[in-house]
Amino acid sequence: MHLLFATSIVPDGALASGYEIANAAIIAALRRAGARVTVIGFTWPGKAAADPENTVVLGAIDVRTENASARQKLAWVGKALLSGLTFASVKLRAVSDSDVLAAIERAGPFDGYVLNSVQFAGAFEKLFGDRPSIFVAHNVEHLSARENAAAASFFQRLLFRREARLLETMEERLCRRARFVFTLAEEDRAALGVASNDRSAVLPLVTGAKAPAHEGVRHIDCDAALIGTWTWQPNRIGLDWFLGRVVPHLRPGFRIRIAGRMPSGVTSTHPGVEFVGRVPDARAFVRSAAVIPLISTAGSGVQLKTIETFELGLPSVATSRSLRGIDHRPANCVVTDDPVDFAKALEAAAADVRDVDGSAFHRRQVKALDAAIRLGLEKLVPARQEAFA
Repeated sequence: MHLLFATSIVPDGALASGYEIANAAIIAALRRAGARVTVIGFTWPGKAAADPENTVVLGAIDVRTENASARQKLAWVGKALLSGLTFASVKLRAVSDSDVLAAIERAGPFDGYVLNSVQFAGAFEKLFGDRPSIFVAHNVEHLSARENAAAASFFQRLLFRREARLLETMEERLCRRARFVFTLAEEDRAALGVASNDRSAVLPLVTGAKAPAHEGVRHIDCDAALIGTWTWQPNRIGLDWFLGRVVPHLRPGFRIRIAGRMPSGVTSTHPGVEFVGRVPDARAFVRSAAVIPLISTAGSGVQLKTIETFELGLPSVATSRSLRGIDHRPANCVVTDDPVDFAKALEAAAADVRDVDGSAFHRRQVKALDAAIRLGLEKLVPARQEAFA
């Protein structure tokens, strides 16, 4: 079976974000199941596809809002309003429908599409109706847009509300047309209206094909460490909750390092908080902390930072939202949504560091991931036979 994996940004091997880690895990699982996978989409500027022989590149593009000039942002907004597309999808309209169709033809004969999230599928939606498809819903995007609206300024609130309306109808269409839907969290199946086992399955994810190697005794040089794409609104909401509601309850000497690009306006008066920007080795950074705060309070889908923490066997304190899409919680993970209890649990974990073996968690995730992928492909096979009989 030959599948065309349609995505906004093709893998470049860097695995710099949770989205890219998830894509790599899903593509690897499809190939383990015996499918030939060709990826189609854009690259980041200055980046090359990690697997050029099995990738069709539409061009280079930077779709990150925080990197765009004010003029570019206004152009995207205007184009979105005129076209009826979402803000996220209109950024990908850097090429025409005919360009994408020509690229699809270059991919050679194939049996079906894997439509990876709504952004690319929404930008070129009418081009993907000629073959059966599987839709991968990384998040319930319309619910995330509603949450973003509640935390935004007046003008941004209007834009997010518009996104939510458009995304809800788009997600409904993509799910209805798909022969099968993959989500990354159990609750997302019901939110998308595909909770039946004949219609959908959850993909448990991993951060790599193999479990992280055990690296011996850790050198701990801070109490807690966080790393993330804080310019992404759901992550920003969680960070604001942590800094505003949890950190004030931590003792002054509690040392917290926060890595990743920081949006304007994020500050903390706590003397132990340090914003360190980009770090050269994300895994080494989190391993240097006594405990990992898992602070998601918004969004849908799965938190890849939670999965990585569990694979590494590191102690953690997590909100309940940080555990969505994960069936098994290690013994050294404390769960609470109360800010005061969260702070107390962080201090307790930092005072008594207890690592565990994360390889069992990784094996469990891979086994469940491969089973879910096989189920989806089995649903696509009769669709292929019916379409081309």
